Amino acid sequence: MNVKISRSLGMVAVLYFTANFSAQNTANDTLPKENQIEEVVMIGYGTQKKSNVTGAISSVKASDIENAPVAGRPEQVLQGRAAGVSVVSNSGQPGAAPTVRVRGITSFGAGSNDPLWVVDGIVVDNIGWLNQSDIEGMEILKDGASAAIYGVSAAKGVILITTKKGAKGRMNLSYNGFFGVGSASRKLDLLNATQYATIMNEANVNDGHAPTFANPGSLGTGTDWQKQIFNSAQRQSHEFSITGGNDKSTFYTSFGYYDQEGIVMRNISNYKRINARFNSTHKVFDFLTIGQTFAYTHVKAQGINDNNEFGGPLSSAINLDPTTPVVVTDIASQPFPSDYTNNANIIRDPNGNPYGISHWVSKEMSNPLAFQETQRGRYRWSDDIVANVFGDLKITKHLNFKSSVNGKLAYWGNQAFTPQSYLSSANSNNTNSLFREIQRKFEWNTENTLTYQNRFEKHNLSVLLGQGYYEYNISYGQNTTYKNLPTNDWQEASFNFDIAASDKSSNAWDGKQTHKASYFARVVYDYDNRYLFTGTVRRDGSSKFGRNNHWGNFPAMSLGWNISNESFWPQNNVVNSFKLRGGYGVLGNDAIADFQYANFLVSGSNYTFGDNIIRVGYAPSTLENPDLKWERTSQLNIAADLKIFKNFDLSVDVYRKKSTDILRQVEVPGYLGLINNPWRNIGDMNNDGVEVSLGYKKNWGDFGLSANGNFSYLKNEITRLEGGKDYVNFASFQTLGTVSRLQVGQSYGSFYGFQNIGVFQNQADIDAYRNSNGALIQPNARPGDFKRLDANGDGKIDENDYINLGNSVPKYTFGFTLNMNYKNFDLMVFAQGQAGNKIFQGLRRLDIPEANYQTAILDRWTGEGSTNTMARVTKDDPNQNYTRMSDYYLQKGDYLRLKLVQVGYSLPKEAAKTIGASKIRFYVTGENLVTFTKYTGYDPEIAGGDTFGIDRAYYPQARTFIFGANVQF
Repeated sequence: MNVKISRSLGMVAVLYFTANFSAQNTANDTLPKENQIEEVVMIGYGTQKKSNVTGAISSVKASDIENAPVAGRPEQVLQGRAAGVSVVSNSGQPGAAPTVRVRGITSFGAGSNDPLWVVDGIVVDNIGWLNQSDIEGMEILKDGASAAIYGVSAAKGVILITTKKGAKGRMNLSYNGFFGVGSASRKLDLLNATQYATIMNEANVNDGHAPTFANPGSLGTGTDWQKQIFNSAQRQSHEFSITGGNDKSTFYTSFGYYDQEGIVMRNISNYKRINARFNSTHKVFDFLTIGQTFAYTHVKAQGINDNNEFGGPLSSAINLDPTTPVVVTDIASQPFPSDYTNNANIIRDPNGNPYGISHWVSKEMSNPLAFQETQRGRYRWSDDIVANVFGDLKITKHLNFKSSVNGKLAYWGNQAFTPQSYLSSANSNNTNSLFREIQRKFEWNTENTLTYQNRFEKHNLSVLLGQGYYEYNISYGQNTTYKNLPTNDWQEASFNFDIAASDKSSNAWDGKQTHKASYFARVVYDYDNRYLFTGTVRRDGSSKFGRNNHWGNFPAMSLGWNISNESFWPQNNVVNSFKLRGGYGVLGNDAIADFQYANFLVSGSNYTFGDNIIRVGYAPSTLENPDLKWERTSQLNIAADLKIFKNFDLSVDVYRKKSTDILRQVEVPGYLGLINNPWRNIGDMNNDGVEVSLGYKKNWGDFGLSANGNFSYLKNEITRLEGGKDYVNFASFQTLGTVSRLQVGQSYGSFYGFQNIGVFQNQADIDAYRNSNGALIQPNARPGDFKRLDANGDGKIDENDYINLGNSVPKYTFGFTLNMNYKNFDLMVFAQGQAGNKIFQGLRRLDIPEANYQTAILDRWTGEGSTNTMARVTKDDPNQNYTRMSDYYLQKGDYLRLKLVQVGYSLPKEAAKTIGASKIRFYVTGENLVTFTKYTGYDPEIAGGDTFGIDRAYYPQARTFIFGANVQF
């Protein structure tokens, strides 16, 4: 097969090929699944008919995601497909994990706000090792009633994932593969050399200094540093699976290979993954079934230092001056030849020419191409083995016992060669070194459940009793460093060199093992499919907490009423089915490091006694807190599910999620001499929300249409902080200091700073802005400086005038999927977005006055009446226009993205049969086609982990075009 691939900025061309080989077909294969069996959902340790579910559970099936390619991370398939579930890209870098949040922010101190991941009953800390094609379905347990079965670990939501299993009486061989080439979809508008020199000269003049550049116009456009770092990038994937089975045994086996280059400096930004899976079940006797799942994944990756204003290719490309050349071919012609002649370790290109060094912008900023040469030979790797073995014993017709042993064994580490180098006067290395680190962690658990199910006339009852034991963090690690190797080439660097003992160093450590014991029970009852009840309780004991709080109880209850099943409900064509449901549950969060309640003696507090000889001393690391306990999150959920006009499915949920006793480290006076601040339960927080999901499906002869949309509203509010505090500082940024707070009465991580109310146009404006005593409110201001709101009315501008400038957490998230088919043609459209949040654009280094600007600075104040929104340029900045936090740095984070558009064509069956195939389908897909937003950074879809909304140069996502085929035999 010959394929021509067009390479151009902002496009990705991908060849995608899928083939399925079936040993046999059955007549029922063409029947819609919903006509064969009633849909069931996973509810944790069991399943339940969807029509009788009383909790808030969203489902994503394999059929929803099988044609949606993702960038190597399975979490992305959830984006925009479930109300109340926010999935936001942390980076476009290959292999980067997105941020997943279920119904808002639950904690602001205890670990991340990531949900609990459960794969085939195995609790895991992430799913980066999971192959998307192996996923059969996902269920998101969003409310307290549905998630309470997981107790102390469920406060941030639970996502259940089931992988594919073999099919009885059928063998299927399948291959999925694609190859692609990608590039960036958007670049920043940065100043060119002439514009840069003009702005720098103007800033100097405004500060009373002489201009730096004699003739800005002679510099032309200069260096486009973004052009130097962005490149086309290939990616490919190959997946092969075999499934089969009979009345006694079924199996599913898969193998996968994924390889992706980064669109930013692909030589040091890439990701490779190899995975294998084997699932099987065996009916040993009529009363005994055994089975297992096994998955192995190996990852090797390199990555640039993105979303960090303190260096790395992205930050350097944004901040470096465009007057510096990429490569210098004539040192004598440079304005500052000494930059290139004073160090033998300067980095050179393949032709022996030194890479350009900026005389104006230094510190961590460096020529990205030179920096790339110092990063070669660096990589991280991991090997993950996730497996379980289970046995299901049918004791009686109604009573089953199931026992499972689950575990995850992970090895990971990294290797880095640091050569001798000179990137700038502030960024050099005179000694080379080779570093290698390896870590291992083993976690395992065993769970046993006893399930009773029976139906008495119109009464349907299910009772679950369970017990679990869990061991965590059985781990160790070690690293080794060799210095002064006799080579400066990363390809030759090795630990086999015989070097001096003084140039060798190593370190090793053991993890702190913890364990948890659990007991849980659940009763599910319905009367005649009309009156529904679910009650759950879990009791967890954890070694993470002190003697006063080893154990915690987590109860939940939910009710439902299928009103449309009542005899009085009239048969009609408007509301075909109607169910009310509501529930309340209490969940926990114990995601803190081990033994934070305890006080350990640690070395490092050395002392002298009498003879002035230094002796090794030990001191307490922190303050003991035996009352430390897990966070508790209670959640009330009220909802309605309707089918309208036979083809519309509508669900509306309203909830209140209240977190209490939130864990966080507290600051203590320095004179206590503690190494670590102690942990305490310090705060409360609410998340109130509304979720709406609407689906439509109908066929008209050869034409079929289905559409699914979801919308979520979230109000997050901190309601209490320890000691009656009004706020505590949260995220900071460079010289601005704190830019966001945890503030009582406001959203998590709200931005705080000065409110700019205009620009002083002349001295008269400054003189007129006085307090009640007649003194100038901004005595350091000059014409062209920001005029700031005296928020507290005390007649001066200081941090007491900081006000809430906006939320970092989006208030609205939404997604829409449309599927259409006409005869052999099909169309899929998927869009998603968010709104109601602000983004802090922190792309420029504020402590480097000569750092480059975006072209927005061309609209600065240049004289009376020129603008009332942007201050004059200045390096000294006496009014602190740009060196104190204000709304100048904030932009709206609203966006709507056309995430995926796919058009397909299936050959007539008669044509497919000519080559022995049952189906041949061709399609073309566009991904990230267009984004509607007013944000001027690379991408409004940013998260930043648990520090939402701060853009420190996110690795941008690519626009993608995919060409593919699907063949089934």
